[in-house]
Formats: sequence, C-alpha cells, structure tokens
Amino acid sequence: MKTFQGKVAVITGAASGIGRGLAEHCVKEGMKVVLADIEEQALLQVSQELTAQGAQTLAIPTDVSQAAEVETLARKAFETYSEVHLLFNNAGVGAGKTAWESTLADWEWVLGVNLWGVIHGIHFFVPRMLEQRAESHIVNTSSVAGLTSGPGLSVYKASKHAVVSLSETLYHELTLRNASIGVSVLCPGYVKTRIQDSQRNRPVRLQNAPVENAPGETKSSPQEEAGRQFILQAIQRGESPQHLAATVFEAIREKRFYIYPQTFKTGIQTRMEDILGQRNPTLLLPH
Repeated sequence: MKTFQGKVAVITGAASGIGRGLAEHCVKEGMKVVLADIEEQALLQVSQELTAQGAQTLAIPTDVSQAAEVETLARKAFETYSEVHLLFNNAGVGAGKTAWESTLADWEWVLGVNLWGVIHGIHFFVPRMLEQRAESHIVNTSSVAGLTSGPGLSVYKASKHAVVSLSETLYHELTLRNASIGVSVLCPGYVKTRIQDSQRNRPVRLQNAPVENAPGETKSSPQEEAGRQFILQAIQRGESPQHLAATVFEAIREKRFYIYPQTFKTGIQTRMEDILGQRNPTLLLPH
C-alpha cells in the first residue's frame, strides 16, 4: 500500500501506547479509524480527541482474548465502513516471572491477549479482507523479545515468538493465494508505553492470589534484578509511539515484513548464528 487517504484502519490496544500512536498516524494519513481496547473510558477519550481533530472514528470496547468480542469488532467495522484496509493486531500485556515461577494465570492472561488476540484478529478479519479484494495490509505486534533469547519475561517472550511464527506463516499462505493482503510483524524495542502497568486491565478471574513461599520459588538473582531495572529505565527513555508509528507506515509502503530497531540487530544475529551453528544459546545481558 502506498496511499491511505480515505481508507479504513482497525487498531486493537488503541487507547494507549503503540496503539494510540498508530491511531494518531492513521488520522494524519486521512484514514477512518476503528479503535478497539479493553479500557473503555480511555478508549472513548482517545476517540473524542481524534474526532475533535476532524477524524472519523468508531470506538468499540473489545477484549481481544475473547473470540466473540473480536468477531463483533470485525462485524461492526465492516458493517460501518464495508472495507478494512489496515489491520493492526496490536493489543498486548506483560506478566510473569521465571518459566517455572510464572503462574498458570499468568500464562493464560498473557497468551490470551498477546497470542490469541492476534489469532482472533486473523480468524475474523482475513476472510472478510479476502472477499473485499481491495489492497490491504496486516501488522501483528510482536517484540524484539520474539526475535532474541535471554533470561526473564518467559511468558511474554513465548507469546511474542509465537506471534512472529504465526505472522511468517500467514505471509506465506497469503502469498501462495496471490492475495492482495500484505503482512508485517512489528518487533519494537523499548517504547514509552504503559506495558509495565498492564495489570490494571487484568481480569479478576486471572489475578494471582498472594502466595508466600511457593514451591520452587527463589529470590531474584542480582543479575535478574539488574536486568529488570534496566528494562524499566529503558522503557522510560524509549522511543515514542508516534515515531514508531511513522516507521511502521514506512514499512507498509515498502511492503517490508520484519520491522525492528537496528540497535537490536546484534542480539537477533547472535541468536540466528547460535541456531545455525547448533550452539547453546548465548547469554547477552543488558548493559
């Protein structure tokens, strides 16, 4: 896709962070925007602010982990605008500790949003986008955590690696069909978002009960704690969602599949070389 004026975009996780940055850029490009988010009040506020700027918006509260809600999102988007030209499966959350200390509730919540949210988006939108036969593009949000290896964030990383593989598969399948639907996987690095506060939207049924001395639980090592503090600080001084959104649209225009910051190229390359060389994973600690 080269031009976006008058076309329709659907964005999940649109009430804050990367999703809001994408929504703002869509408006700059002259697009109609369907905004989806589980955080209803924040979603309505974003919709009102963009409408005040002259944008045409449709706000639909959506929990992407729930198939019925994403199906409703797709139905309302097509009923309102007939076509969808850009689909951003973007909603995401973070939780968990080590691979063994993360609770099953952590796994269910993070995979439900980060992976099943993308699955639901593909399942309910792609058939309709194929039928419309208009040039379109899908961007699935993963993370550089989905392209590299290292300790910590086990639940989050598993979800993001899965999104990369799912997106690659979708790309090949649509190419074999000669479909007019492009695909990209967005793998951001450190971006100024509220991902560290995503617990605010965690369903009650998936909240962790306070547990002391859980079996196998150990105190974080100094290296793990240093890594956690590094990530928190890196997010605070990270790339703005608006700058990232501009990069995403550049990639869409270029029909580029992988979207990631060059500053992480060494980590990505190291992992690939480990795989090709059948080496044990190299530990690259943040510094």
